[in-house]
Amino acid sequence: MTDSIVMSGVVMGVVATVAMDVWAQLLRALAGVPAPNWAMVGRWVAHMPRGRLVHDDIGAAAPVPGELAIGWLFHYAVGIVYGVALAVIMGPAWLATPTFIPAWIFAVLTVGFGWFVLHPGMGLGWAASKTPNPWRARGLGLAAHTVFGVGLWLGALL
Repeated sequence: MTDSIVMSGVVMGVVATVAMDVWAQLLRALAGVPAPNWAMVGRWVAHMPRGRLVHDDIGAAAPVPGELAIGWLFHYAVGIVYGVALAVIMGPAWLATPTFIPAWIFAVLTVGFGWFVLHPGMGLGWAASKTPNPWRARGLGLAAHTVFGVGLWLGALL
């Protein structure tokens, strides 16, 4: 039973992360919104074992070999961890007949990791407060995590 819950969570996390990436590409193509720069996330992750969790500006930090690949791997690993966490929290009954609202609420809550860990760590401030348009960044983050929630739910339906 536990193996099937974990496997369902992995599927949910991958489907949700792919959905988020498709959303980012649609926004880029249709509205000119730049896609996330996973190389900078990879740089942030790669600097952690070197003792650096918070940067004033991740773009000014020393580049790291393979940072783009590290960023993409981290992005999908986090998505999978979120998928497994939701599957474990909701359990087999929900997985048998998944509903959208719990997936959406969970996904919206996960935006907190970006706002309160990733953004400050990369020098963007709490909830993108140091960016040129913080409310736009926050709105885009909530939209992306809503799409992630749709992906979690669709992945649970598989």
